[in-house]
Amino acid sequence: MNFVSKQQSHQNGEHLPPAPLPPRSPALLPLALTAVFIGYFLPWLAHPTAGLTLIGLDVSEWVKFLPQMQAGQLPNRDWFYLPPITLGLALVWLSAGQIHGRWRPWLLRGAGLLVSLLAFPALEAIRFEDASQWRPRLIAIALVGLAAVLSPWLPQRWAWFALVATSLLGLLLPTWAVLAVRPVVSELLRDPVGIGFGVYANAVGQGVLAVVGWGRGRE
Repeated sequence: MNFVSKQQSHQNGEHLPPAPLPPRSPALLPLALTAVFIGYFLPWLAHPTAGLTLIGLDVSEWVKFLPQMQAGQLPNRDWFYLPPITLGLALVWLSAGQIHGRWRPWLLRGAGLLVSLLAFPALEAIRFEDASQWRPRLIAIALVGLAAVLSPWLPQRWAWFALVATSLLGLLLPTWAVLAVRPVVSELLRDPVGIGFGVYANAVGQGVLAVVGWGRGRE
């Protein structure tokens, strides 16, 4: 009977209501953001016997001394600084389109800028190293700040697709870099070096952010 009534409504020119969207999990975004943040402070490369444990924050500074990195045979070490940059941008994108009367969007923008400062170079590096070693990070942090200033006027649909793009960068480039560096470090220590849990936490968190952004942007 129900099928007949729907068929008659369709024949009479009446439009049926669209199928409901799949339910959202409000916990997905906070969990993904937390995974990226915590993952950066977890081991990315580890060798317990040699006493080597490099968290995401330390990998770039350690690998810059590798001859292969200095010769340009490995991916740019700045890719290891992408997680806090893309996480900061993710927080900014989530505040997009909200201008007046709310403090939470500005809290997200401020948190995004603070998180991006994890990529800020050490003062010793600024004083004594070539600018090419630290300038890209300052530019990236400045871009997070610019995005925070402009985000109130950014349409939310665009912000969701921006979240997809930056999250994919935060997933692919650091993962590629650590997979390229791992065999070099293993050869140096003459023993295989393991991929730490931080790499997986970052990949999962960034991947979830990209998937959620894609789904919300298409609505």
